[in-house]
Amino acid sequence: MNEQIILVNEQNRAIGISNKLIAHQQGLLHRAFSIFILRHQAEDTEVLLQQRQTSKYHCGGLWTNTCCGHPSPGESILKAAEKRLQQEMGFTTTLKEVGNFIYKADLDNGLIEHELDHVFIGRTQLSDFNINPQEAMAFRWVKLSQLTALIKAKPEDYTPWLHQATEIVLAHQ
Repeated sequence: MNEQIILVNEQNRAIGISNKLIAHQQGLLHRAFSIFILRHQAEDTEVLLQQRQTSKYHCGGLWTNTCCGHPSPGESILKAAEKRLQQEMGFTTTLKEVGNFIYKADLDNGLIEHELDHVFIGRTQLSDFNINPQEAMAFRWVKLSQLTALIKAKPEDYTPWLHQATEIVLAHQ
């Protein structure tokens, strides 16, 4: 939890750095990214979800997009996203940024997620992954066209940013 993250203003201009835990305790707006890996199936496009490890500092056990994270100071958001995909899911693919959004959510254990979240899409035809057990407990493919309905039916099973990020992906798939 000594990781440093980039604080930004609403125009995505860097305004400082902070310890990751402190930023989440104080609800400071910071730069983040969410990756959605898609695969085309005959009947629909599917998205790879991961179930966050229960030991994560927030949202443990919840289902979310393929992976997410924060760039370090001086690191490009694309390079950070590529590195994180390899670290969490054990593979790489070409990533394309398709949008961003700001959200603020009160989390479990008193933390506040306040992020300018950059959304990336990548594609693969892989079906098995070498997930990092410190980051993710499980993974599954779901139909992208059904993900919004799944989140609305049981929002307590999903991370608070997933709905907004999914809307961006649906507009750019």
